[in-house]
Amino acid sequence: MAGRYGRPRSVLRMRTVAGQVFLLQVAIVVLLVAAAIAALVLQSRADGDREARNRSVAVAEAFANAPGIETALKSADPTLVLQPRTEAARKRSEVDFIVVMNTQGIRYTHPIPNRIGKKFVGTIKPALAGGVVTERITGTIGPLVQAVVPVFGRNGKVIGLVSAGITVKRVSGVVDNQFPLLFGAAAGVLLVATGGTALVSRRLRRQTHGLGPAEMTRMYEHHDAVLHAVREGVIIVGGDGRLLLANDEARRLLDLPSEVEGRPVAELGLDPATAHLLASGRVVTDEVHPVGDRLLAVNQRSTDQAGGPPGSVTTLRDTTELRALTGRADVARGRLKLLYDAGTEIGTTLDVVRTCEELAEFGAARFADIVTVDLAEDVLIGEEPTAPTNVIVEMRRTALSGAPAESGLYPVGRLIRFEPATALGASLLSGQAALEADLTAFTGWHLQSPDRARKIVQHGIHSRIAVPLRARGVILGVAIFWRSNVPEPFEDEDLSVAEELVARAAVSIDNARRYTREHTMAVTLQRSLLPRALPEQNAVEAAYRYLPAQAGRGGLGGVGGDWFDIIPLPGARVALVVGDVVGHGLHAAATMGRLRTAVHNFANLDLPPDEILWHLDELVTRIDQDEGAEGSVTGATCLYAIYDPASGSCTMARAGHVQPMLLRPDGTAEIADVPGGPPLGLGGLPFETWQQQLPEASRLVLFTDGLVEDRNRDLDEGMALLSRTLSDHPGRTPEETCEAALSALLPERPSDDIALLVARTQVLDTAHVAEWDVPPDPSAVAHIRATAVRKLIEWGLADAAFTAELILSELVTNSIRYAAGPIRVRLIRDTSLICEVSDRSSTSPHLRQAATTDEGGRGLFLVAQLAERWGTRYTTSGKVIWTEQALTGIDLVAVDVDLDDA
Repeated sequence: MAGRYGRPRSVLRMRTVAGQVFLLQVAIVVLLVAAAIAALVLQSRADGDREARNRSVAVAEAFANAPGIETALKSADPTLVLQPRTEAARKRSEVDFIVVMNTQGIRYTHPIPNRIGKKFVGTIKPALAGGVVTERITGTIGPLVQAVVPVFGRNGKVIGLVSAGITVKRVSGVVDNQFPLLFGAAAGVLLVATGGTALVSRRLRRQTHGLGPAEMTRMYEHHDAVLHAVREGVIIVGGDGRLLLANDEARRLLDLPSEVEGRPVAELGLDPATAHLLASGRVVTDEVHPVGDRLLAVNQRSTDQAGGPPGSVTTLRDTTELRALTGRADVARGRLKLLYDAGTEIGTTLDVVRTCEELAEFGAARFADIVTVDLAEDVLIGEEPTAPTNVIVEMRRTALSGAPAESGLYPVGRLIRFEPATALGASLLSGQAALEADLTAFTGWHLQSPDRARKIVQHGIHSRIAVPLRARGVILGVAIFWRSNVPEPFEDEDLSVAEELVARAAVSIDNARRYTREHTMAVTLQRSLLPRALPEQNAVEAAYRYLPAQAGRGGLGGVGGDWFDIIPLPGARVALVVGDVVGHGLHAAATMGRLRTAVHNFANLDLPPDEILWHLDELVTRIDQDEGAEGSVTGATCLYAIYDPASGSCTMARAGHVQPMLLRPDGTAEIADVPGGPPLGLGGLPFETWQQQLPEASRLVLFTDGLVEDRNRDLDEGMALLSRTLSDHPGRTPEETCEAALSALLPERPSDDIALLVARTQVLDTAHVAEWDVPPDPSAVAHIRATAVRKLIEWGLADAAFTAELILSELVTNSIRYAAGPIRVRLIRDTSLICEVSDRSSTSPHLRQAATTDEGGRGLFLVAQLAERWGTRYTTSGKVIWTEQALTGIDLVAVDVDLDDA
């Protein structure tokens, strides 16, 4: 029946409190009696189980250890031997069965003969491992307790198993006879026990926040198991500073005595710092305290948080081994980082000397106090090193870092001869590293130079490691690590680090050596393809510079495909050329040579700059197609200029090249606004020309982009710097202009080739040029011949007059006969005598062989025979036929001639 608010009413409604208490007491007494009866029954059964277990184990172990059991198990028929013995033992020991079996559980004996040879029913695995198994089962003869024990052979191995079993009934018959009485009493008090249990459970549940007995038991078991099994020490200290609890690990770590609960922390014999920490209750996290020979990490928290009791809980963790392992791991990690940093800081350039300097600087700062690097002479110049001999090993000191003044070590640049009799000399011959842990012992290393050895030791250098620089099986040199500031000598572990460090550096040095060789070959090829001297001409005064990229800064071989040229042209003119092949190395240099040869050939055709660039563009395109993708040139840039000293006219065109600089005679500098064309090799696009009259003493500055553009400077900034450098210096010669430009713009380590050409223009004196217009009348030829002869006599070229007269007669006659007017004749006195006849026709005469019966056709043949050179060039308005006559042996001193008498 439910009461108010859904609470159950008490079954017994007593009016007085005394009655209720009485009934409750009666119930408790009844409950206690029932509990006593139940305890008696349970105790009796427990005793019966214990007796059964003890008896079965004793009988099984006695039979397993009986003499002759091993012999019987190993006999041909164990059942024949053991069955009678087990039955006799079973009857004497009053057990229900004794079973002998092999390690697979197959029975050799059994009270029931037909069970022999069958699988034993029970657990045998722990017994096979050497243990004893007891278990309670229900068999064909009823509930029983059986034990399984191992039979050990002489070798200590399990060779069989013995099981003995006894029924519970045999050992607990007396109790079973009393079961009706006990169960009756238990039934009588069951209702009372149930009510009392409900009341107690309700009260207990209220006090334990709803936890039942099972949860309470499980919580306690887990708490106790965790507390004593955890590998951290746990200590609970009360608010009064007394130790309330310490688990097993805490006792071990702090060496606490057995009875410590309830004692003040200060009386536990701990070191003062640890005792003060435990008593203070302050919060700490992973605070390390030395306790004996251990390092303990201590964490401590207060227990009075959230209304808990005052005090503190402390955990202790042994970090001694962890610290040792961490120390070794830190050492290994440091060495790995050392080698990693070496890979990033050594070999940053493909320069042999710089790589050695990086090795010395890195080793002196991170591994040793002093580092020296010595290389074979062949390695320094990029050649394959020769194998050291047993007589002499010579190296040149290439790098030195960290050595104090007057330390006794050989300076940089010194050629060192290593004696094979010393450990260092022997290591160079064998390629093995040599460790001298104590130099002060003078164990033979000093034989290299006894005086220097004493000075080295006097400066505190006490240990060294010498590691040969070896790459591809060849000794390149040796790196020596010296220790002076660090008191500890080098050890074998340091030797392995030094070998690894030098092995990585040796690869970089060998790469730099091979790069140096490629660079030298490319520079040699490049210089052989460039002009070795400027040609003789009077159009410009020129100076030039060519600087290849330094090894390690460009592509393969470092050097690029930059070139320049000065090509004399007919009519006292000159062509100025600057170009740059895309790419670096031998391929770029070879391609540059092909393009330079092509420019010479096209220049001989006397083509204008834009047409020459068009032909070069076609050539580069064909080169790309012929060589395919692997050897593709991918393009080139070129600037082509033609200067005519007779007229002062300059014509330029450029294909993807940087614009030239024009310096006026008054010192002002400006960028020549030459129309930009595409780089050579793109094809299909036209080129435009720039033409301007230049005053005498103007300077044309032609260069490649390596002069004005660098990793740290863009093109516009470089052009502005060049303009500021060259302006306001009108009196500079071309040589001085080159020096000024390089001094201001040359990078410390050029990453690209630099070609620079400076040409100061000259204008031919009017006294050295004569021009006449010729009427289109054959009778005018005689007058022109006479006028030209008088001019030649005036110039002191009387010896050349007859030949020039014949040449002019033929050229003028052909123009009058075959071309359209106007016709113009020009004589130029330069390094040679130049005769030019221009007309408006675009038809070029050609040389042919006249037959013996022909009346004409021999004129141009005679011109070709009389002149040193001849040719045709086309202009925008027609063509010019020109010839050149050598002036060798002709007196160039002008003479006074009366023209009227001539």
